Amino acid sequence: MEPWFDGAEASAVFEYMKSGGWVMEFKKTRELEDLIAQYTGAPHAVMTVNGTVSLTIALLALGLQPGDEVLVPDMTMIASPNSAKLVGMSPVLVDIDPKTLCMDLKKAKQLITKKTKAMMYVAFNGRSGNMHDVKRFCKKHGLFLIEDAAQAFGSFWNGKHLGTFGDIGSFSFSVPKIITTGQGGALVTRDENLFKNMKKMKDFGRMAGGVDIHDELGWNFKFTDIQAVIGIEQMKKLRQRVKRKREIYQRYTTRLKNIAEIELVPTDLKQTVPWFIDIYVRDRDGLLEYLKSLGIGTRPIYPAIHTQKIYATTRNKNRFPVSEDYAARGLWLPSSSKLSNQEIDYVTNAIKKYYQK
Repeated sequence: MEPWFDGAEASAVFEYMKSGGWVMEFKKTRELEDLIAQYTGAPHAVMTVNGTVSLTIALLALGLQPGDEVLVPDMTMIASPNSAKLVGMSPVLVDIDPKTLCMDLKKAKQLITKKTKAMMYVAFNGRSGNMHDVKRFCKKHGLFLIEDAAQAFGSFWNGKHLGTFGDIGSFSFSVPKIITTGQGGALVTRDENLFKNMKKMKDFGRMAGGVDIHDELGWNFKFTDIQAVIGIEQMKKLRQRVKRKREIYQRYTTRLKNIAEIELVPTDLKQTVPWFIDIYVRDRDGLLEYLKSLGIGTRPIYPAIHTQKIYATTRNKNRFPVSEDYAARGLWLPSSSKLSNQEIDYVTNAIKKYYQK
């Protein structure tokens, strides 16, 4: 993965600096928030410093307290459970569904207690399960639904943007994402009160800048206008990048689908924009080293969360066979939006040769 900038971002930042902009969060941040709200179809969007903090703000805005339990999939980026730990909440790890690599609702049901207050549903690599089922599940069990859509900007389910089904949706604009502001996160919601709560929480708990009256606890999790200027230019390129990402994934899968040793997760490219190109193989480390010898960089997918040392106390309390299996076999192939067809063919030809041996 790599960021993709050109002269447009450089010129926009230069013009902004010449204009005497104060760099801090102000009008350009509002403009970027409006663009994100329009694109996702959410009435409200709030920018913040990164995707981890955005999830934490979402949990706090919903009124969750230290000790409350949050359902989190066992295969995700570590930020998902960490965002709950950050404020003293307890992430409860749930195994995943092999069809989507998202949280298994049947397994989630078995783990609900009186302390369970929310579900953090992660759209792994831009994919999701049936979001109507997810919403019904949360409503039935009295849970808030937070969508961790960090990997799903540009992805939809049934024509509706992921991140807009739950109480709050969270996105990330870190360097490897389809568009980036270096670091940065966004929250979207349809609830005006939640919107106001999140705005206050990220600005010291005050209703407006320059007014030092703090009725609620808050922090300095504000964005910057200089990042927003970059983000605005990136948003202009989003639709083309969505198109190219789908083309890249399609080319990879078409060229690899007949290799028996490779498992590909079924992906509806009319709605989904895969963030990275993921394959699942038994001899992952062997393939990784072979591709490395040819100058092709790859990376193992996240380990299952319960196998991480910092979550060791979770081990053996529940079994996570699906997460363990896919985490052990998952490999990310080169996934930059800049990839040419020739580069994709070079990678896939190398993989074919490996398995022919």
